[in-house]
Amino acid sequence: MNGILNKLTIFIAMPSTEPTALSQAIPVDQIRYNEQGLVPAIVQDYLDGTVLMMAWMNRESLQKTMETGETWFWSRSRQEFWHKGESSGHLQKVRSLRYDCDSDALLVTVEQIGDIACHTGERSCFHQVEGQKVAPPADSLSQVFEVICDRRDNPTEDSYTCKLFAGGDNKILKKIGEESAEVVMACKDDDKEAIAGEVADLFYHTLVALAHHNVDLKAVYRKLQQRRR
Repeated sequence: MNGILNKLTIFIAMPSTEPTALSQAIPVDQIRYNEQGLVPAIVQDYLDGTVLMMAWMNRESLQKTMETGETWFWSRSRQEFWHKGESSGHLQKVRSLRYDCDSDALLVTVEQIGDIACHTGERSCFHQVEGQKVAPPADSLSQVFEVICDRRDNPTEDSYTCKLFAGGDNKILKKIGEESAEVVMACKDDDKEAIAGEVADLFYHTLVALAHHNVDLKAVYRKLQQRRR
């Protein structure tokens, strides 16, 4: 932990962030702005870690961000302040602010309203790989959940996941029960490798149940965030 803190100064707002909670989050005068008076701000989803965009802040837009609890940037092309989502409704509610060890870059974790950060209509500005549209990386559970949802919406005969969906609740819930029992047995045996494998199986089948009932994984993440206290 000490090694992490030496490299990253952290100011975290709780999920119920009010603007006043951020008003003193970062010492604006200590940030190292470039010769144009700007600092790059990386914006990241606070639930699954997806990098949504990068934009520029100056001293005033950073101050506005902290005062309002929503992201404000400086548009280099228009030479004016830019309140993210003001016209589209895709606002970004700030959950935490961090600056790096050199004080010359910001990391802003947000709740992205509408789940669209890019002006193209994509969730993230970083959605292109070799000219193809590819969903940006998130945490492992979110990526597996995305594949499961794709299997649900585009079934194939040889897919185990599709066979689970075809069997409905009876098949899916039976597997969750079996995997839960196997987690218990692995823990009783104190077999770390087995525990990891069985928990992975339980996670997977639980994700299938979520997808079957059209419950977004983010809804689970929100519950966990609310219970962190």
